[in-house]
Amino acid sequence: MKMSFEHENGTIAYDDTQADGPLVLCLPGMGVNRRTYAPFVPELTARGYRVVTMDLRGQGESSAVWSDYSAQAVARDAIALLRRLNAGPAVLFTNSYTGATAVWAAAEAPELFTAVILSNPFARVMPKPNLVMRAATVALSRVRPLWIAYWASLYKTKKADPAEKRALSGSLKEPGRMAAMRAMMQSDASVCEARMGEVRTPVLVLMGEKDPDFPDPAAEGRLLAERLRGETTVIARAGHYPHAELPGETADAVVAFLRERAVA
Repeated sequence: MKMSFEHENGTIAYDDTQADGPLVLCLPGMGVNRRTYAPFVPELTARGYRVVTMDLRGQGESSAVWSDYSAQAVARDAIALLRRLNAGPAVLFTNSYTGATAVWAAAEAPELFTAVILSNPFARVMPKPNLVMRAATVALSRVRPLWIAYWASLYKTKKADPAEKRALSGSLKEPGRMAAMRAMMQSDASVCEARMGEVRTPVLVLMGEKDPDFPDPAAEGRLLAERLRGETTVIARAGHYPHAELPGETADAVVAFLRERAVA
């Protein structure tokens, strides 16, 4: 069911399966929207979970223009949504940019979360890229077809869904959407990284084995899991979006972790 709520002078859009079972809140990464979870939602629902997927501020059907697009601002939106739903502590599933969001949210409102899952996360300050990579990043944030091509290249087990590709391109064509993405690219992850020591919620770091966004995805997963006192799982063959490429395998990994920790 499509829904929305007003928060911090904007509108946040979300879907809610309203199924019985523990709640899982899924946040997409930068430059995509909640549609990315379309293959993943039925897998979690079939395993007994209620799933909510939320568009980030600036993306999808949420308002385009905000004064703050930082990972911690997105965390405030997620916290506000969970309090609005009043459905008990939730599992937070994040991807890419919102890995930092998961850290901030778990530190800020631990009572709202039974576990946090960081999939292919940018949750820390990464080494500065070389001049060529910096120029490429600027181009991606300003030229919509380049971003769409790059997004599609992050799928490794199959091609990106053509319908999702068209929908994403159309969404990013709307005024303010690319500017929001540029603001996210310029966000300072150190604010969230500084709170890693505060996180006491069980943490799972999921990494796609073939994710081209990281020189060594497994090593990045181990580093973050160690800092967050969590665990790590590598999804074989997957790229940057395991939940969309291999939703069944990803759901199996998440549920196994949750059952092992007896949190949901």
